[in-house]
Amino acid sequence: MQPVPQGVPLSTRADTEPSTLPELTAAERVRSVLARAISLSLTTDGQSYDLIGMHTVGRKGRITLHARPDSPLAAQVATAPRGSLAALLEFTDIAPTAVRDRVRARVTVSGWLAPAEAGDGDGHIDGSGRLRLDTARVTLRTSAGAVEVGLDEVALAAPDPLAVEEAAMLTHLADAHEDMVAHLLTLAGPRLPQGAVRVLPFALDRHGITVRCEYGDAGQCDLRLLFPSTARDAAEAGEQVRRLLTAPGRCPHREHPSHP
Repeated sequence: MQPVPQGVPLSTRADTEPSTLPELTAAERVRSVLARAISLSLTTDGQSYDLIGMHTVGRKGRITLHARPDSPLAAQVATAPRGSLAALLEFTDIAPTAVRDRVRARVTVSGWLAPAEAGDGDGHIDGSGRLRLDTARVTLRTSAGAVEVGLDEVALAAPDPLAVEEAAMLTHLADAHEDMVAHLLTLAGPRLPQGAVRVLPFALDRHGITVRCEYGDAGQCDLRLLFPSTARDAAEAGEQVRRLLTAPGRCPHREHPSHP
């Protein structure tokens, strides 16, 4: 068996150079991670919190925490100097399928927590326990490394249209269409190492689908298959996967890093 690439992307489109293959921008990846996250880890001065179902993300990416007014976090903010509390939020993007090394990305957002204001910023605290995060810095960490993402970029970007539905689509593909997943590997041709002991869908966005190939104790590699056309929703993504299977000669692929 030829050596298994570790952390090297494999993507393909017959009529496209690798340098021009479409992918999400760093800001779009950040917004996508935030859009589908149901939990986060929060670190403040001397305290750590694991919050589940206690945050929302606004249209421009602003994060709001929904703490009870009598919670320790709300009390910590209320007693902070100058009325705001330095905070670091971490969101972990985990693959929905049971692959090895399921962490796909981490997004850290630092800034200051303060009581949310009623209305449209009229200066009156609403008393609900809602805490707004005034963001100072956003960092995206993936297998390709860490990059700081500009606040304006994050505010102007939108989540990938498949971000929220991705988990359901990938688990359905893994549970009900194992044969289709296996057939997708043939689109890589001879460049993909032989002898995979398990193959599972790993990621999905409007540009394509990523499949993870695992090789016993010898490692793993990710195969990204680009759609013939950009998908605007879940229905179109399903159609694009079918088009990949019926037009293999036109499909792009690239090996991807496996470790964030």
